[in-house]
Amino acid sequence: MENTLIEISDMRKIYNPGENEVRALDGVDLTICEREFVAIIGHSGSGKSTLMNMLGCLDVPTTGSYMLHGIDVSDMDDDELSDVRNREIGFIFQGFNLIQNLTAVENVTLPLIYRGVGKKERERLALNALEKVGLEHRLDHKPAQMSGGQQQRVAIARAIAQAPPIILADEPTGNLDSNSTKEIMQILRELHSEGRTVILITHDNEIAEQADRVIQIRDGKIVADTRQGSARGQETAYRGKENQEGMLQEEIMYEENKTQENIREDIDNA
Repeated sequence: MENTLIEISDMRKIYNPGENEVRALDGVDLTICEREFVAIIGHSGSGKSTLMNMLGCLDVPTTGSYMLHGIDVSDMDDDELSDVRNREIGFIFQGFNLIQNLTAVENVTLPLIYRGVGKKERERLALNALEKVGLEHRLDHKPAQMSGGQQQRVAIARAIAQAPPIILADEPTGNLDSNSTKEIMQILRELHSEGRTVILITHDNEIAEQADRVIQIRDGKIVADTRQGSARGQETAYRGKENQEGMLQEEIMYEENKTQENIREDIDNA
């Protein structure tokens, strides 16, 4: 049995507390062990984007605790959360978030500069990461000169260059065709086989089913936790209260805007 990596207890995220409050997360309990490949699936407004923000230390809960490697990160300030992100988490996003006037190798190198990695070391790390995703022949190409699948592979190389233990992928295949989707999922499986913990956020059942474990979230609650393999298709009901009614439209818009703001801030402060 692998060691516990993530332990979330009774987590709630409440927007607009009071009469018109929105419970984006409502009493979430979740444990993820090291070296797991987990998919978190839910429709728009289910709370999965808010949960991603919590798992990625992009935001903190209203109440409840989040233990990461045995350290409570649920009440850390922005600077402390930034340090945790830099040390523990490699982010892969649907929109790639590449700098258009930089080459592939420069895009991968840039966050390493902000992390204080020396020139020779960051060049080595960037080249190794691009080679791992099969782009050693595209080092000097800019995003406009690459396909969507190639741009996402650059984004993956950027995420894994400093070998973070956690890969957090938010809809990483959402903008890709079927062939590119297969390539990206294969890379994620390879990263998992190398010992990384991979957490995949998606709304696509076919994508989620490629993970070893599928967690379904609805109305801010985890409603099912399915382990694939020998127990494939056997869902265990999640302990908790009954589901509330669908999320308000304001929460959906807030989640999307908050995620984009955090993405831009995380890249700027990497």
